[in-house]
Amino acid sequence: MASPYIVDVSERDFGVQVLERSHTVPVVVDFWAPWCGPCRMLGPVLEQLAEEYGGRFVLAKVNTDENPALAARYGIQGIPAVKAFRDGKVVGEFVGAQPKALVKQFIENILPSPADDDFADGRRLESQGLLEQAERAYRRAIERDPDHWAATVALGRLLLEQERFDEAEELLRRVPQSAPEGLEALKWLSQIEFRRAAAECEDEEVCRRRLADNPDDLETRYRLASRLTLQERYDEALEEFLQIVQRNREYRDGAARKAMLSIFNILGDDHPLTQAYRAKLAMFLYA
Repeated sequence: MASPYIVDVSERDFGVQVLERSHTVPVVVDFWAPWCGPCRMLGPVLEQLAEEYGGRFVLAKVNTDENPALAARYGIQGIPAVKAFRDGKVVGEFVGAQPKALVKQFIENILPSPADDDFADGRRLESQGLLEQAERAYRRAIERDPDHWAATVALGRLLLEQERFDEAEELLRRVPQSAPEGLEALKWLSQIEFRRAAAECEDEEVCRRRLADNPDDLETRYRLASRLTLQERYDEALEEFLQIVQRNREYRDGAARKAMLSIFNILGDDHPLTQAYRAKLAMFLYA
């Protein structure tokens, strides 16, 4: 009987069977060929481990003779070659036949940790609208691994969406800027700041009348710009933040400049607004 944990993969279905599937379960790819003696030694070891682990990972077997383009794409120069995929990316690899103990250790290293499992549960529960259960799952992940920044950012975002700003901010400020999730944490911290400021400018027309009477009312201008940002009216928001920088670049410890940088991050470096207002910001800051 064919095993549900072992699949033969070709160039035609590699994207589905390996890359897409690896977003839900690790996929270990065995690049082999029928004439390869070491392949005949390693293959049964991998297959035995796939059965022993009972679905905690999937073994995908690629015959390099039949799929040379696939082997070339992944830089296979000697076989057997093993590459492990998670979330569509290679997270571990080795070349050559290895003893079962070493292969098992390799498998252990690429399997999700208990904290990873809790994080995955949180994402699944959140996608189903079960927000209280999702919050508990994210918190379990952080309890298991206080440096699990993906779970930290996810929980911070969830709390932000519930307008629990203080809790969200405390969490998100723990994420190092050097972490892969650092940029996303900064984005949500900016959202907290925008929402707090925008809440004090519930009526746009009232804010605009105040500015018409007093263009140097930077607090009202900042509240209006934050409101515009939340409405994704980025061109108007950037202009208002720029007006603040022009009048007082140190206002709120440079909050307007930081807000503009956050919008640039949302839009991306290639967006016309980013390019235009980055140049304008530089002119006021460094002129």
